Amino acid sequence: MDKIIRTHLDNIRSDDGQIQFKAYDYLMKETEQPVDWAYEAWEEIVEGLTHKDNHVRAITSQILTYLAKSDPRGRIFKDYDKLLNVTKDERFVTARHCMQSLWNVAVVGKKQQKLYLDGMEKRFKECVTEKNGKLIRYDILVSMRNVYNEVGDESIREKAQALIASETDVKNQKKCAGVWKK
Repeated sequence: MDKIIRTHLDNIRSDDGQIQFKAYDYLMKETEQPVDWAYEAWEEIVEGLTHKDNHVRAITSQILTYLAKSDPRGRIFKDYDKLLNVTKDERFVTARHCMQSLWNVAVVGKKQQKLYLDGMEKRFKECVTEKNGKLIRYDILVSMRNVYNEVGDESIREKAQALIASETDVKNQKKCAGVWKK
């Protein structure tokens, strides 16, 4: 790993918000394509998912979803539940940042897609009692739509339609269904 990447990885944990944001921005752009340093940074990124600073949790969750494309060994399968835990973060904004980036895991391959869909279905069912359950359900369906737009797999649409049909709140059901009418 080069010094620039190392510096930005260190800066994720900075107390200075501007330095932290610059690191986030740089690393997100870097990980849009596969990178050769993924496994050198993997463990520290996973450790960041439980960091005391919610910004670190949000940043590392997003970076880890982007690193899935740089993961030929399949380490994401071992750490995916840790990502799902971030979608239940005490800080809802942190949970949403993670939720909104999870779809990046699903577009890597069929096995990752199954892992993702199983996780989304589980979260959809369990979030019904959470404070922001309706918004979480909406985010899940938007995320699934992102995957569908990338891979075009009709089974994703079918899974989404089944989840929408299971929504008992008519107003939220209509809102969620709107995601798939586009």
